[in-house]
Amino acid sequence: MPTAVAVTGSDLVLPSPDRHTPGAVPLGAATGAPLAESLAELHALLEQHGWLIVLHSTAADPETIRRVRTARAALEADRVTLVGLDLPPLGLALVALQLRQLSVCDFTPGVLASAARLLAHYVHAGAVLGSLARLDRVPVPLGSHARSRLPGTQYAVLAHPEPRLVKAVPGAELPGPDFATRLYLAHGDRPSTWLGETLARTWQVQSVTEVPLPKDSAAWWGTGKLTEFAAGIPDISVLYQLVSSVRRERCRWCGLEFLGDRCGFCGAPLAPPALRAPAGPRELGREPGHEAARGLSRETAREPGRETPRDPVRDLPAARRAAAALPHAGPRPESGLPGPPGELGPVAPSGTAPRSAPPPGTAPPDRPGSSHPPYR
Repeated sequence: MPTAVAVTGSDLVLPSPDRHTPGAVPLGAATGAPLAESLAELHALLEQHGWLIVLHSTAADPETIRRVRTARAALEADRVTLVGLDLPPLGLALVALQLRQLSVCDFTPGVLASAARLLAHYVHAGAVLGSLARLDRVPVPLGSHARSRLPGTQYAVLAHPEPRLVKAVPGAELPGPDFATRLYLAHGDRPSTWLGETLARTWQVQSVTEVPLPKDSAAWWGTGKLTEFAAGIPDISVLYQLVSSVRRERCRWCGLEFLGDRCGFCGAPLAPPALRAPAGPRELGREPGHEAARGLSRETAREPGRETPRDPVRDLPAARRAAAALPHAGPRPESGLPGPPGELGPVAPSGTAPRSAPPPGTAPPDRPGSSHPPYR
């Protein structure tokens, strides 16, 4: 079964684009269900799927996050992780949908969990607001604050990836993606035609889908007079190549693969360069199915004389090449990776000096010998 993707409410579950995409799980522990029911639900999900990724907003109610962590701690479940994203509610729902699409691919749970932050970089999320009086997510000039009180005035606000505010009038533009996207719209108390007539045309979106407004949108934007929007990559093959193009690391605490600077499950940070293992075929993109995704046969990819694999990022479009520019995408040093806590490190070859102890401050972020990973 694919890794389960859960959200903190049923209003964050976008419709599946095809019959292969599994649905998201509105986690009962996050919605105030009794502890016994939350534990039973969490246990059933782990029995069925094995691993669980819970997406939540960084602006979510702390009590909501505490309930989920309490249920996880009661079960002593290290196969459950909480991933917080600084996105508006509809943007968060879009990332959850993309993770659901990727969950049927051959990515490991650690890669899938850490891919949430990568996918969030390619989501454009905002809203058309009828009032800016209580908006504190985006810098608002004083003049715009005053003019937003005039009847009929609307402002288009882009909260991610780059904050921007313009008056929602014909001809006004917001900086958009330079890759193909699908636009999701959620209407509140004051629907806006500017999104369909102007924004969809200037961003050249492939399609527009209307969905119900998430219940937390009014609080996030400071008003119920809004139409929220979010645009993201809809094609699963593009999402697959995007995630596959980023080099993978192996967590020195729990042993899972991950992308970026920390493990998606236990939260252990990326090991210092001197302690990283040499790059292997999986880290360089030659995992099962990756050659097929690039249109290369396995025979071509493994022909004699190929000392180094093909650069997995060289031919990517500019929209996805940014992922390869992340700090963790560079070449790996040739030094070895020590074993887990409590085990002996690599044995030095005969006639050489033994390996020196790692420099201070490189131990995993928890008490040595602890039976639990450093949960966030």
